[in-house]
This record gives sequence, structure tokens and C-alpha cells, in this order.
Amino acid sequence: MKSAMRIQVAAVWLATVGLCIPQVAFAAQPSATVADVSLHSGGVLVGQVVTPESAAVTGTTVTLSSGEKLLGESKTDKNGYFAFSGLNTGVYQVAAAEGRGTVRAWDQPTAPPAAQPGVLVVAGQDMARGQSPISGFRNLLANPVVLTGIVATAIVLPITLSQDNSSSGN
Repeated sequence: MKSAMRIQVAAVWLATVGLCIPQVAFAAQPSATVADVSLHSGGVLVGQVVTPESAAVTGTTVTLSSGEKLLGESKTDKNGYFAFSGLNTGVYQVAAAEGRGTVRAWDQPTAPPAAQPGVLVVAGQDMARGQSPISGFRNLLANPVVLTGIVATAIVLPITLSQDNSSSGN
């Protein structure tokens, strides 16, 4: 009987652990978020490359691509600014000084209200605002599936143990 109780307890714990691991934990993590940027007249995308300390990075090469296709290269000026012209609305990848990110470029009249007037590339960092490698673990208890698993375990485990104890006493 004790081995049957141990198997039941192990099954309950295994089911609880299975409920606690969200499917998102097994999904690939995005390398960066997509930032909405408003193009200037003539389809001009402007931006600035800075260090993590906010100092301008001068003379560095900035590349602009769409998918696997390189669309152009530019050099930053003395204030770290760069520009690409003749662009259409679309999704582009910007890379400079070991920093990179994806931008969704919009024409000014159709740009969402949150669209920025330019791109900010921080040297050595991806343009991934608000991301943290441990954010999934930090927010684990906010997941309703996890909370349901914990509550279910708190209810089922004592019932299972009390039933097993009462049946072994007979």
C-alpha cells in the first residue's frame, strides 16, 4: 500500500510540474523587439549610434537590410547620426557597432502615435526594450496555469494522503 501511495504522490507532483511549465518556456526567444519608426519626407530613416553611457559613436558603419538583402551602408557623423533615404514603408534591420535591431518604418501620415522619429542604436546591445533573460521566471507566479497547478496540488495532495492513510488503517 505504501508503494501505491508513493506512486500516487509522484503522479500528482509530476502533473503539477507539467502544469507549471508554460509552453512559452520551450519556444525560441526573440532576439529583439520591433520598434515603430516614422520615416521623414522622401522616405528618410534617421538614427543615432551611442554608447551605453550615451556618448555619440562617430565614424562607425551602419548597415540597413531587409531580410537577407543588404540595402545600404552609412557612416555616422561627429554626433553619431546616420540616415538612409528612398525607403518605403516596411520592416528593416539596422546594425552598427555590435548593436542591432529591427524597425518597422512608417510614412508620417500612417505612422502609429507611438512611432519614434528616429532609430537609437546602443553600441553592443540589441534594441530589445523591456526584455530580460529571467523575465519568464520572475513572472511565473503571474501565470494563471501555474497558479491553478499550485492550488490543485494544495487541494489534491492532502486528500490523496488522507485517503491512503485511512485505507491503510483498515
